Parts: sequence; structure tokens; C-alpha cells
Amino acid sequence: MTSSEIINFYHSVDTETLSKKANLVCESIYGNKVYLRGLIEFSNYCQCDCLYCGIRKSNPHVQRYRLPQQSILEIVKAGYKRGLKTFVLQSGEDSYYTTKMLTEIIEKIKLLTNNEAAVTLSCGMKSKNDYQSLKSAGADRYLIRFETSDPKFHQYLRGGISFKRRLKALEDLKTCGFEVGSGYMVGLPDETEQTRINNALLCNELELDMLGVGPFIPHPKTPLKTASLHNIELTIRATALARLLLPGANIPATTAAGSLDPLGREKVLQVGANVLMPNITPPDNKKNYLLYPGKICLDESGFECMGCLNNRIATIDKKLSLERGDAKTRLCATP
Repeated sequence: MTSSEIINFYHSVDTETLSKKANLVCESIYGNKVYLRGLIEFSNYCQCDCLYCGIRKSNPHVQRYRLPQQSILEIVKAGYKRGLKTFVLQSGEDSYYTTKMLTEIIEKIKLLTNNEAAVTLSCGMKSKNDYQSLKSAGADRYLIRFETSDPKFHQYLRGGISFKRRLKALEDLKTCGFEVGSGYMVGLPDETEQTRINNALLCNELELDMLGVGPFIPHPKTPLKTASLHNIELTIRATALARLLLPGANIPATTAAGSLDPLGREKVLQVGANVLMPNITPPDNKKNYLLYPGKICLDESGFECMGCLNNRIATIDKKLSLERGDAKTRLCATP
């Protein structure tokens, strides 16, 4: 189907029909595999003041931390021994970690994993030269979420940072040769159905290799603390639409979905998601990386979670895969 036909289909069918179609598309490309990524939240310092985020710089209640290089490498080493082939290094926009520091970490991860493991970075907007240095060091993927495709709302949510600047960063990443990821929240204040559709269409226009769709969960220490919380239905429909528009992209079942609904991750894996990211950050640190309240799996090792996840997804006829799981976007573009 073309993009227009997909949107018409989305409007005309119920959630069950939409979900079945999205799952069929996903399994036609990826089978019933669910790729595992080891998530390392290496710093919760952030120079940004996004209105929805629990680690925004204006929140004085956050216990800040930064993982030293050696700690990051020890986590990667442990994950690689357990079979992980992708590591996601995520932080706030923290200028403490210079490009030189990050390139050293990337190069050492590649050595530790015999150049088998993919390295994904999610640490904010940088210059194009910085991106090129990170790519040259061996980074494979980079994620920058846009959260909403409404330019005025984006600037409001992000404390004056323009939507145009965010898109320029994604363009620079693509030019540098990264697998590029972005995504958005659903259920933001005053969001409309058309905004959600526009979000998905923008992802298609950007030809993303990775696409994260997660629910907005209000944090009590942010300006949006009194905003409404929506059920998992919005996330289910948004994930299904994303899969239909970007059939070859890697789409995670987010921790936020599992925090909103006890079976949230399973539900979105049944409508087109094909990635899980166990959080292998040390428990003493990850409890302080709270973008939203009620985050699951804070008191246990992410390596323990891997066994649990395997059992959980077996109930929906999926199986975990420890492959790198590169995106198949370029083979499956939607016109």
C-alpha cells in the first residue's frame, strides 16, 4: 500500500484489524524474532529543560551520576559474554562526555566485542563533525527522538529548541552514514489524532531505520505533572501505523509501554514492534534515570531481565534473537 492507502486503512478499521495487519507485515520481514539490545544509561546529567522529562536540568530532586569509561566497558563485557550483539549508550545531553571521550569508548567496545557488536548512541544533538568522528570511530546507529511533529509545540516542549534544528541533526546523521533512529510520544497534552498521524508520516518521510513510539507518562516533578494519562490503546495504534508505513524499520517495545500497562510490551510486540532493550545499567544508577514515574525493572539486573523476557514473549509466539538485527529499511520503503 502507498502512504495514502495506509492512512485510509488506519482510519477505516478497528484496532484488532489494524494490529493483525501490522503484525503480518512485521513477520513477513523479520519472522517472529525479537532482537535484544543492551541499554546502558551512562549519565543522567542534561543541559536541556524539556517540559516532560524527569531528568530535565531544572529538576533539583534528581540524584545525578556519570558512569566512568571503565564501568561502561565492564557492562559491555558482561553483556557480550551473555550473547548481546548490540549496545545502546544513552544519556542526557551532557557535554562532560566530549567527542574524544565517546570515540575512545566506542573504539574499546569494538575491540572488546571483536567488532561483532553494533554500537547505538543516544546522547543528543551535536555538530556534523562530531557525528562524523563518532561514525569513524565505529558507531553504527544514532537515535534522536523528535517527540512531536508540530513545530510550535516542539519548541514549547523543548524550552525553545527549534523543530528545524532537530530535523537538521537527523539529516546530518544520515549524511554521515549512520542507521538513524527517531520517534515520538503519544498522548501529549492537547495532541490530536492528526498530530499522531503526522508524526508517523514524518518518520516515513525521514526513512528512519529505527523508530520508537511510546506513551507520554506525566512526571510529578515537571511542568506537565497534571497532564492526563492515556491508556495503552493510543500506543498500540501508533505502533501498528508506524510498522505499516516503515515495514523494514526496527521498532522497540518500549519500557514506557510496559510501565503503563503490565502487558504493554507484549501488546506492542503483537502489533509490529520487534525489539526489546533490557536495561543493563547498574541498578543503583538506573533508579536515578527516571524520565517518567513508575518505570519497571529498576531493582534488578538487566541480565536477569533477559531470562524473564524470553519467557514472556514465548506466550505471544515470539522468540528472542541475539543477532545484531540491522534494519531492512532500504529494502522495504513505503512510497
